[in-house]
Amino acid sequence: MFTEQDFILSNYSSIDKASFSWSAPSNIALVKYWGKKEEGEQVPANPSISFTLNNCKTITSVGVVKKADTSNFSFDLLFEGQSKEEFKPKIQKFLERIELYCPFLKEYHITIDTQNTFPHSSGIASSASGMAALAMNIMSLEKTINPAISEDYFFAKSSFLARLGSGSACRSVKGEVVAWGENKTIQGSSDLFGVEFDLLHENFKQFQDTILLVDKGEKQVSSTVGHNLMHGHPYAERRFEQAHENIFLLADILKTGEIEAFIKIVESEALTLHAMMMTSMPYFILMKPNTLEIINKIWKYRNTTNIPICFTLDAGANVHVLYPNAVKEQVLQFIQSELVGFCQNGQYICDEIGNGAKDLK
Repeated sequence: MFTEQDFILSNYSSIDKASFSWSAPSNIALVKYWGKKEEGEQVPANPSISFTLNNCKTITSVGVVKKADTSNFSFDLLFEGQSKEEFKPKIQKFLERIELYCPFLKEYHITIDTQNTFPHSSGIASSASGMAALAMNIMSLEKTINPAISEDYFFAKSSFLARLGSGSACRSVKGEVVAWGENKTIQGSSDLFGVEFDLLHENFKQFQDTILLVDKGEKQVSSTVGHNLMHGHPYAERRFEQAHENIFLLADILKTGEIEAFIKIVESEALTLHAMMMTSMPYFILMKPNTLEIINKIWKYRNTTNIPICFTLDAGANVHVLYPNAVKEQVLQFIQSELVGFCQNGQYICDEIGNGAKDLK
């Protein structure tokens, strides 16, 4: 079990230049993370567990060149090949947060070139995939200048660094199902990084996630602001207890393959997340009328067909439709005939459970 101290790098060599390239997927939380502890950086107030996605991902290439002045971070940021100045403050803050653990970064001018396979800032976790992909590249550089590190250390520290950029990013590094946040249910669970949940029943292998793009615009309220509103929230403590209870229940469900029980917890968690937003002060609603239309259509379809389909939501209006691979044909037919009309420009993304980040070099 790694501690924070283990990730502080002291011995390493130097190189003149190098380049790396990784993709990292988004993920969709089944038990939601909402709220941060006041002590520590990016420490979750409650544990969460997520499906790793496969197609919704960020592809990031990083080039480093040795420089003379090591007093400051020096980097260029390109998004889809174009300079993106408005993203730079977030990257600057991230580099400052990880300086203790990656002191070598000031020795290089860094060029970051990144792109998404899905709409940015629309309630699909683009910060999760983006920060995970960047963390993987940074760890590839660390492995180049410190080849002795183990594979376990490489992935644990990648998840640890990703978390310091965006909390849920730590769940996008490795594994089909990933837990983050210390809890009594999942062995090795930690507030510092995500851990794989590797006892997945066959029923959940190749699980599908079709993401209905109800609203592709930027959210009115950032996740950072939303998390902070859990401080002093009237229902926060009970919510945090509920998350621990649901992790306990869901871990067993994922092992035994009980899809009906899975549906109940996943949908309840989605609605609880939005209930927390609606009852904070200030309060806000990220669902749109079409989000509710879709939810009602899903309930009606499930009740009339007994097909095990359910929804979950992230901090946005888009609906993730979750279902086993075995019923994919029927569900896609239902989506096309009854749900597409509620999507912005009829757009949706077909995704499925994936394994995490991939080295593209």
